[in-house]
Amino acid sequence: MSGHNKFSKIKRLKAKNDAQKSKVFTKIIRLLTVEAKKAKGDINAPGVRAVIQKAKEANMPSDNIERAVKKASTDNSADMEEITYESYGPGGIAVIIDVLTDNRNRAAGEIKHILSDNGSSLATPGSASWAFEKTIEGWVPKTTMPISDEDAEKLEKLLDALEDNDDVQEVYTNVEEGVEE
Repeated sequence: MSGHNKFSKIKRLKAKNDAQKSKVFTKIIRLLTVEAKKAKGDINAPGVRAVIQKAKEANMPSDNIERAVKKASTDNSADMEEITYESYGPGGIAVIIDVLTDNRNRAAGEIKHILSDNGSSLATPGSASWAFEKTIEGWVPKTTMPISDEDAEKLEKLLDALEDNDDVQEVYTNVEEGVEE
């Protein structure tokens, strides 16, 4: 039986882990590019330092970090744009989606598609952000809501689909503690 030996199992596990790590690295590099462009390549700028710290926590190699900063400071390609989308998820949970993209129209279409596939839709700006407070770390819920187990499963499926999108940086919800975000 081919494909059932120890090496094949290790190879498949390594490929899966590498794909997950690559997705995280891609998101961090996009964020680092934006911050480095804002700081004009100054790695001592607070925003750049914060992203570098995040990259090191994800075990990103130093040469990848340096290459991203150098490319951002010399590259004149399309600028990345930060966009915040708001929605309501299963059980009336407020959802805020932070996106970093080079194409606003494509990102909006992809987010709308993911939301509609999971029984949600985009909300107007400000309709969900009232339940959150913007801090340096991101959006922190001011009010939380409990949800049923069925809605928690639907919410987890929605969050997984959003996290799989390369443009999505962070997703915030106002689910009560004890429910996975």
